Amino acid sequence: MIDPNHNELSVLRQCELLNLSRASYYRNTDWAEESEENLNIMSLIDEEYTRHPFYGSRKMRDYLRRIGYMVNRKRVQRLMRKMGIRSVAPSPNTSKPSPGHKVYPYLLNGLDINRANQVWCTDITYIRMDGGFVYLVAIMDWYSRKVLSWEVSVSMDDSFCVSALERALRLYPKPEIFNTDQGAQFTSKGFTGVLKEHEIKISMDGKGRCMDNIFIERLWRSVKYEEIYLNDYRSTQELRKSLRQYFHFYNTERPHQTFNAATPLEVYQESQKGEDEGEDQELEQTCTLVDDSDCVGPAQAETYG
Repeated sequence: MIDPNHNELSVLRQCELLNLSRASYYRNTDWAEESEENLNIMSLIDEEYTRHPFYGSRKMRDYLRRIGYMVNRKRVQRLMRKMGIRSVAPSPNTSKPSPGHKVYPYLLNGLDINRANQVWCTDITYIRMDGGFVYLVAIMDWYSRKVLSWEVSVSMDDSFCVSALERALRLYPKPEIFNTDQGAQFTSKGFTGVLKEHEIKISMDGKGRCMDNIFIERLWRSVKYEEIYLNDYRSTQELRKSLRQYFHFYNTERPHQTFNAATPLEVYQESQKGEDEGEDQELEQTCTLVDDSDCVGPAQAETYG
């Protein structure tokens, strides 16, 4: 994406053309260290993991060898760690919080989730680009599957996750419970501090139990098969534009079999009708017009025009 040795364009100018801050670029120059073969392997891992999310490094190594890449497990493990992916099968070493970060109990066991804004959830996935990967975080309402906010980043620090969370809280009534995995971005004081400030109960998936956050895992599968794999993005700006369009489609047009072909927005609105209808209806009318944030740092709301 960024070529520090470009003959005509400085790093600053390349960042401007990609709508990327220089700080973000310098935090993520490690992609430039990867060979073309490794980037191709990472793309293959991306696709195979989306098809078979229960694949760990052993099965992924075997898959790559079958298609002609004679890689060892250590190499596959390193690339999977770099991409931030892990098997959904139970494992003793997945989703580790940073040292000193508090891990909260899982609060959803046996809970009847029967209305919007009862539980929100979040997760991070990766999106392949020419020359590397970027990361995507989304905030979702568990009951309706409505995507409330999302952001893209070239680094795995917690700032873009905090930004997406703060934006969702500005636009929608706060949830009673917020569920995440035990990743460092979500156990950080920055992220949990926002939840505590709004008096939201914090729930975290059991160690090695990615299926505890199953609905947002299904969202990533939909995003990749219905949008990402069908396109070749030349810049992060192109990616963001496509994601804005896709998430608008996902919320307002894409039917869900679980809801008898209703859309997430329709389910969300129906759930809100009985709860302080006047205030919530006015809020929802605003929310349906808001285009999800596509920037790192303070979220910037845009509207369809």
